Amino acid sequence: MDPSQDFKSFQEKIQTALIAATRTTNQLAAEDLSFQRTSNPEVDERLDDTNGHFLSLASSLIKAAAKGTEVRAPELEDADDIDIHWSRIVDVVDTLLEKADTCLDEYTGLIKRKSAPTEETGPAPKKPKSLNLDHSIRRANILKPQDKFDVKPNNLDPSPWKPVLTRKPHAIVPLEQSLGTFNDENQTIQYKHPYETEILELQYPERVYQIKEPIKYQPIESTAATYVDTFEGVLAMLEELKGATEIAIDTEHHDFRTYSGLLSLMQISTREKDWIIDTLQPWRHKLEVLNEVFADPKIVKVLQGAYMDIMWLQRDCGLYIVGLFDTYEAAVSLGYPGRGLAYLLKRFVDFDADKKYQLADWRIRPIPDEMFYYARSDTHYLLYIYDMIRNELLEKSDRNNPEKDLISHVLDRSKETSLRRYEKIVYDAEGGQGPYGWYNLLIRQSSGTFTKEQFAVFRAVHKWRDEVARREDEDPLFILPNATLFDIARRLPPDPKALHSTFGHNTSYIAKRAVADLFQVVTKAKAEGVNGPSVVDVLRSNSTTTMAIGAVAQSVFPQLRSIDNQKVLETKELVSENSRLWGEVALSSRWEECAAGANKPAQSLCFALPWAHMLEDAIIGTEQISNGAGAAAAEAAEKLNSTSQEQAEWAAEADGQFTLKTGLRRKTAQSESDSESEDEEKGEGETSGEASGKLQATEEVLSLDSDAERAAKKKSKKEEKKARKKAKAEAKKARKEAKAARRAARKKIAADKAQESDYDGAEEGEKEEDEDEDEDEQPFDYTQARSVLHAKRSAANGTAAGTGAKAAARFNPYANAMMADGPKPARRMHGEKAGKSFTFKR
Repeated sequence: MDPSQDFKSFQEKIQTALIAATRTTNQLAAEDLSFQRTSNPEVDERLDDTNGHFLSLASSLIKAAAKGTEVRAPELEDADDIDIHWSRIVDVVDTLLEKADTCLDEYTGLIKRKSAPTEETGPAPKKPKSLNLDHSIRRANILKPQDKFDVKPNNLDPSPWKPVLTRKPHAIVPLEQSLGTFNDENQTIQYKHPYETEILELQYPERVYQIKEPIKYQPIESTAATYVDTFEGVLAMLEELKGATEIAIDTEHHDFRTYSGLLSLMQISTREKDWIIDTLQPWRHKLEVLNEVFADPKIVKVLQGAYMDIMWLQRDCGLYIVGLFDTYEAAVSLGYPGRGLAYLLKRFVDFDADKKYQLADWRIRPIPDEMFYYARSDTHYLLYIYDMIRNELLEKSDRNNPEKDLISHVLDRSKETSLRRYEKIVYDAEGGQGPYGWYNLLIRQSSGTFTKEQFAVFRAVHKWRDEVARREDEDPLFILPNATLFDIARRLPPDPKALHSTFGHNTSYIAKRAVADLFQVVTKAKAEGVNGPSVVDVLRSNSTTTMAIGAVAQSVFPQLRSIDNQKVLETKELVSENSRLWGEVALSSRWEECAAGANKPAQSLCFALPWAHMLEDAIIGTEQISNGAGAAAAEAAEKLNSTSQEQAEWAAEADGQFTLKTGLRRKTAQSESDSESEDEEKGEGETSGEASGKLQATEEVLSLDSDAERAAKKKSKKEEKKARKKAKAEAKKARKEAKAARRAARKKIAADKAQESDYDGAEEGEKEEDEDEDEDEQPFDYTQARSVLHAKRSAANGTAAGTGAKAAARFNPYANAMMADGPKPARRMHGEKAGKSFTFKR
């Protein structure tokens, strides 16, 4: 199987698992877990067990992820520790995400590969003593070499990057004519590749297409490499390189203590000799003289994974490669299980590269012996690997068949790599796009819960960090780690001291000494953020992250477009402008109408892609009956819609009376009796048959043999449905009339009792009414209620008038002895006992 296809299937499995986990999480979040805990001790116990299990699992994962790194994993003893150690947890997650980004970049070829598994069987290779570098080698504390460059990097210049060439050897088009400009896909002005014409018209030497005996490499132990740290040494090396027919090139790069990166070392090898060139010398811009060899089409330049080397050589030294042979592209065309240099060294040379030095700080001078040996091995064997892999390509190529011409395919892909251009990193303060932008960082950290003030502070501090990094020529992550950036945005520190307390040990001295300036940025952003945009507004405004619901349905569930070449369900059937139940009420705050435009219906609903899984539950029923004909599926969908409409009508017509007891919803006795009579009118088991109705309907539809039978069946079902609706309406009308009669009778009885009984007698009548409350209850008429505020005065007036009424006792709102036509006793909010019930009515 093609590794790329295998990765794609693996990616789909991961995405499916994430969607399922997200759906389950959303379902749990919608539940009232606190209520479940208080109402059911068993649920409380199981939730505690589950919380403990997940906490233990999370703690183990964090420890495993932090092992072998500089990040110290926190101890999570209870759920509160997650909030306490949140910044340290974010550090661990950031480390994992950075590793994932690196692995994906290596897989796609964005960065160089220097390690890969081997397919050779046999005894396991000897492991190095340690896979971890000392901190002094990985993050050396040295003076910045770029401060001594004759041509210093300028990160503040907003103009597009212009090639630093001053002369152009082996030119077909002169330098002045080849430095034209054009507009890229973002309508930004960029300079053309100076050697674009020379690369496109390149004809590789004929020897590249010939199978020859590989030339054995010189023993690395018995030969020495020349270290070049003077310009005179560069010129001497150049004279020797001009006589070669193939040369191997590699570079070492550093990007932590600089904004755009530093080409720190360059290795060049011929069949007889190796050179290690120090590219951190003040005269590094003079290395463009090597274009006399690098741009010579007669000399083949062999590189491994030259995707980034091409741009680094352009940016720092003005070097361009014409005549590239990328061994990475050859390994891809031959289907090797590994494409990195470590795999090729092991396969063809049986050499184990010490991969830990690829993370070393290559600015260290003098270069340690281990790092020097590692750098030399990158090119010392590469020409022999080129001979071996080129012969294998020629043996498996059919020059007369373009689809099987592997050698030509590798050379064409190598040309495309050598045509890559370096471009400046542009910071997008508004949209947050780009490699150093805040948008992807915000999405990756799932910070959608930011308030407007927090979001404004996040963007302002992110912009401040980028400006400082450009001015100081430092990596933004060195200035302020991402964990500290999010910590500042969440806490909104009220004073400089609180701001300084958010700085961890990874925060640079540059940020610490500028804490006063940073606090002013935070204060200003917090004030402006009150009326500023929210995270949701920004996410919605990004057109690349939203799609119409129909497009999402077809992209996420392509199997629903057609089954057995028959149309199953149009996505427009899933779209409704208004809710069937709530009418014109908005379905959700996340839903909105798309602006009518090209390729978009005027009234389609849009939502962000992370919620695309919501469609699956709505159309899963269609997936279950997809083995039948398209008409059968459409009819089943119509039945589902009609069922939903009946439920909506029932919700609108129900009288709303129900009784709560021990936390459960149940109908009153009268409602239950009405439901039973209604079930008898409907015939045998519409309620019991509803569970299997969809399956039975599907089987009946699929068993029909002709369109006439389907139409007859459909017509009969519609008639049955109309009859049920009519019977239901009549039963409802009868229930309303009976209810009105009962209410009138109870009202008359209550009025008679009120005239005949006194205050004490009213208590007895109230108890009798409470006993009959489950059947139905008379709503209280507040217009006829006695005054509560002037109860004593009314009682006194009644006595003086000679009515014979007793003097009213002191009013107690919680007493059961209330007037028959007066207010009911108030419920006490505390001290309720389990099993107490209450009847709600409209």
